[in-house]
Amino acid sequence: MDTVKQRQVQNQELEEVSVRFCGDSGDGMQLVGTQFTNASAIFGNDVSTFPDFPAEIRAPAGTLAGVSGFQINFSSHDIHTPGDRVNALIAMNPAALKTNVKDVETGGIVIVNEDAFDKSDLQKAGYAVNPLDDGSLSKYQLYRVPIEKLNADALKDIAGEIGAKSVGRCKNFFALGIAAWLYNRPLQPTLDWINGKFGSKPTIADANTRALKAGYYYGETAELFPTRYKVAKAKLTPGKYRKITGNEALALGLVTAADLAQTPLLYASYPITPASDILHMLSGYKNYGIKTFQAEDEIAAVTAAIGASFAGVIGVTGTSGPGMALKTEALGLAVMTELPLVCVDVQRGGPSTGLPTKTEQADLLQAVVGRNGECPLCVIAARSPGDCFDMAIWAVRIATRFMVPVILLTDGYIGNGAEPWILPDPSKFEKIKINHPEKAENGDFHAYARDEFLARPWAVPGTKGLEHRIGGLEKENITGHISYDPQNHQFMIDLRAQKVANIAKILPPLEVDGPQSGDLLVLGWGGTYGSIYSAAERARAMGYNISNAHLQFMNPFPSNLGDVLKKFKKVLIPELNSGQLRKLIRAEFLIDAIGFNKVQGKPFLIAELLEKIIQHSEKR
Repeated sequence: MDTVKQRQVQNQELEEVSVRFCGDSGDGMQLVGTQFTNASAIFGNDVSTFPDFPAEIRAPAGTLAGVSGFQINFSSHDIHTPGDRVNALIAMNPAALKTNVKDVETGGIVIVNEDAFDKSDLQKAGYAVNPLDDGSLSKYQLYRVPIEKLNADALKDIAGEIGAKSVGRCKNFFALGIAAWLYNRPLQPTLDWINGKFGSKPTIADANTRALKAGYYYGETAELFPTRYKVAKAKLTPGKYRKITGNEALALGLVTAADLAQTPLLYASYPITPASDILHMLSGYKNYGIKTFQAEDEIAAVTAAIGASFAGVIGVTGTSGPGMALKTEALGLAVMTELPLVCVDVQRGGPSTGLPTKTEQADLLQAVVGRNGECPLCVIAARSPGDCFDMAIWAVRIATRFMVPVILLTDGYIGNGAEPWILPDPSKFEKIKINHPEKAENGDFHAYARDEFLARPWAVPGTKGLEHRIGGLEKENITGHISYDPQNHQFMIDLRAQKVANIAKILPPLEVDGPQSGDLLVLGWGGTYGSIYSAAERARAMGYNISNAHLQFMNPFPSNLGDVLKKFKKVLIPELNSGQLRKLIRAEFLIDAIGFNKVQGKPFLIAELLEKIIQHSEKR
């Protein structure tokens, strides 16, 4: 009988699949999504993820506001985004279905927890009638699975021991088991995780294991699914990989930078979504000279980091949009005192508290010019989860070399998203040279004397003979004494601006993918990289004469940016804001770039970018 069933299931090989798990915020969707991702990464697929959290800490169960989702794109080739249209949706309740089904492709798979579609939950989700019965889902492959009942049946032998509540909590693993069978995902990585997580609670480990296997074997024996899918291993660059999120990569980059500089690092922050994970991770690296401080507010966090820098330590603070607003005055203090400081901004939807769990890249102008007075500093931006590691090192390198604050922009999309990351070779890292003067030249120390890049010396307080004055009032050139002289103020304003401009001398040139000149250049920055890169690749494959480039250094720009822009007839700038880079490009280079803007709390789809590219380009 089993042999007959196996023959009835068609096996289909796919190059790429996007799966989304969604349910109530208490249903464990982030957990099973992460486990599905881990299994896919260990199998050898390229993966990209997009966790989607509700903004409310605990919205009423079953409501639209409480829906939590996790999307994974896994493939047999190189990918850069978590996918456009969803190929398979696993929805644990009516609210999850209603908020997510519109993203499923026509003909896509929709698996629903049929047990949750009772009158009460349908009303909470705003359904007048049951969508499973009214034909509104006819364009999808709909599979109604009584997940809660089947999960309870699988655990009935131990229900008295663990309790009904714990039985209910295991239903997410039953759903994961179905998805694992449907897409030929190995169970062992998840089983290993369960045993490691609940090793001290063997009955809970047993319950989750039973639920996972029950879901898997349900897919195999229920004769519900006519097709089973397989995605082959990806041909990735040889090396040792790990799955990493942007926040994890950034934390590891800061640890690495401190080691390269052989200087302790203090990370001071106040908890804020979606940046909090950086603090959580760095707190585990005390043995690498990392100190962490959870301050009482955003202002205390940034000023503590500035105080650390004054004392000769690498001072770093992290936040998101609303916190950036609060840190503004202290950033000006770091500019005036000319102390190294790294400020991480994991951008989210705004203004004010806005969309705390949704992505946006609308803090660019705030980072570049959003302070009182003429207050220039360096701004850089990571383009992917793995790139956060490299940009964290760049931030520390620039801040300490030029004695200047550096704002490192990431966003919720890449901060929470994950991808495979090849472990770098530590022997290839360039050391970060920190020079704390130990004595005054010619017996007279000048706190604001300059080197060839206009950086002042980083003198550690308490060093004999290097006593100096510091603070937010204007400084006299060379000596650092307080000065209200108009000409000196003009001189110092120009000097600080030139120091930031000098950073361009050590930056790598902007690279262009595709033809080095031509009809259209698609220019992006930050977390739009994956969508732009993929859309540009597809456009070129279709015969369109287009190129793409991606900025990681926003102030100053790479020194060759102006020359690159002049080589193209048109420049298209997609941004998850209302056109902030476009304004800077117009102001700096007098180029009337074309804007393509989206401010919906969601990243760009490859398809919508491709459509815009085709609209403004010509075939070869």
